[in-house]
Amino acid sequence: MINAAVIGLGWWGQNILKNLLDSEVIKPVLGVDPLDSARASVAALGVETAPRFEDALANPRIEAVILCTPQERHAEQIVAAAQAGRHVFCEKPLCTTAADAEAALAAVGKAGVQLGIGHERRFEPAVIDMRKRFAAGEFGNPLLLEGNFSQDLFLKLPHDNWRLSKTINPAGPLSATGIHMVDLSIALLGRPTSVWARLAQLGSHFENGDTLSITMGFENGTTALLGAVLATPFMGRLALLGSKGWMEIRDRSHPQNSTGWDVTSVLQDKEPVATFFGPHPAVRANLEAFGRAASGQAAYPVTRDEMLSNVRSFEAIQRSIKSGTIEKI
Repeated sequence: MINAAVIGLGWWGQNILKNLLDSEVIKPVLGVDPLDSARASVAALGVETAPRFEDALANPRIEAVILCTPQERHAEQIVAAAQAGRHVFCEKPLCTTAADAEAALAAVGKAGVQLGIGHERRFEPAVIDMRKRFAAGEFGNPLLLEGNFSQDLFLKLPHDNWRLSKTINPAGPLSATGIHMVDLSIALLGRPTSVWARLAQLGSHFENGDTLSITMGFENGTTALLGAVLATPFMGRLALLGSKGWMEIRDRSHPQNSTGWDVTSVLQDKEPVATFFGPHPAVRANLEAFGRAASGQAAYPVTRDEMLSNVRSFEAIQRSIKSGTIEKI
C-alpha cells in the first residue's frame, strides 16, 4: 500500500479520495485544503486533514501526493514534492507551459520518483481494446481520428470559480475535457506536430469560452478532429478510421459515473459488429497503475514523452486560439 495525501479537496479531489477509500494499492491517509468546509467533508470520512501543502511534505507517513489543485500551481508543487522524495500524481493538465513541464519532469527524474497524470480515459476498457486492435493491424493504417468530450456540469459552478476564469484558465473547455481528447489522440496516433483551434462563447456566461474545436496534425500524416463543449448535455465519442475498417466508442454516461460504453466496429466487406463494455472505475484504475509503478511492480503506461507532448499541445492550442492560425507543436 502507498500512503497518499490528496491535495485540494474540491469536487474532483473529493471524488478521487472517495475512489480510493477501498483501494488495495493506494491509501488516502491525509486530505489537504485551506478551506475548513472542504476539510470537514473529508474528516467525516475518517481521513486526517491539514490546511497546507507543506504539511503533507512534512508528514513522514506520506509516500505520495495526489495534486487536485489549480493548474497554475502544478509545476511548483511537482518540483517541491519530488525534491521531498514523494511520488506525484497530478491532475490534468500536468503544467500550462512546456518550460514548466520540462522543469517538473527533470525534478521527477532527478529524484527518482514516479509521476502519474490524470488522463483516466486511457484506462477505459473500450479505449484499451481500440488501441490493441489498431496496434495489431486489424483496421489497417490509422487515417483519421474523431473525438468529442462535452458536458454541462460547469453551468452549476459559481461565477467566481477558477475553472471559469479567463485569467487563470483562458481556454476553459481545453483544460476541462478537451485535454483528455488530446491525450487519447497522442496515445493512438503518436507525436503531434501542428494544431488549429477555435474557441467561442456561445451557450453560457463563461468568460473563458464554452465551445472548442481542434484540428491536430501528427508526424505520421494522420489528423485528429476534436470537440469540447461545456454548454450542452453530456456527449462522449471516439472514432478511429483505418484503411481496413473503423471503430467507434460511445459513452453511455459521464465517465465520473460510468454506465458503460457501446462500441461499433466495421471491417472491409464485413457487417458491423456491436459490443458493450460494462462500467469500469477508470479513475481508480489510473491511480492504482500509478501506485503499482511507485511500488516498482509495473511500468506506468503513460510515458514522460507523452506527458510532455500533451503540455506542448496544450500550449500550442492556446496560441492558435489567439492567433487564429495553424501553430507548430
